[in-house]
Amino acid sequence: MKRTLVALAAFCALSPVFAQSSSPVAASAPAAQAGASAPAANKREARVEERIAELHSSLKITPQQEEQWAKFADVMRENGRTMADLYRQRIAQRDTMSALDDMKQYEQITQANADGTKRLVEAFEPLYTSLSPEQKKLADTSFRSEHGKKRHASAHRSPRASGADAASATKP
Repeated sequence: MKRTLVALAAFCALSPVFAQSSSPVAASAPAAQAGASAPAANKREARVEERIAELHSSLKITPQQEEQWAKFADVMRENGRTMADLYRQRIAQRDTMSALDDMKQYEQITQANADGTKRLVEAFEPLYTSLSPEQKKLADTSFRSEHGKKRHASAHRSPRASGADAASATKP
């Protein structure tokens, strides 16, 4: 539960990790990339849905909180799709990008991350306000403990990890 709460909320904050892929992609395999990205996209989407379900359960969301919860979950889904799309574009174009193009694309990913985080906070605030003291304590503890683990894990992650490896290592 704790892991899920932070992983969902930190998804946007940690999404730039997806952009730091150094694994080579064969220039002659764009069709293979497109075919391979569909299962990966489905897998990422399934992970987001799994975390949403786990978080819903662990926070003991009540029927009265469902409206706020649905808005928060929808933002998580939207942020996940946005970052996955940007990541796929980066992978597809990285062999042909100039250094300037690379920096501009990274800027786009970083801006999308910031915008997504803002939307996530805006959706979480009314939900958090509606939580009982017990639910707030669970959320507060989860955020504190998971953010510490994320920092520790990222310090030990291999800088040469591929995008997919980095994505699974951070479990956004």
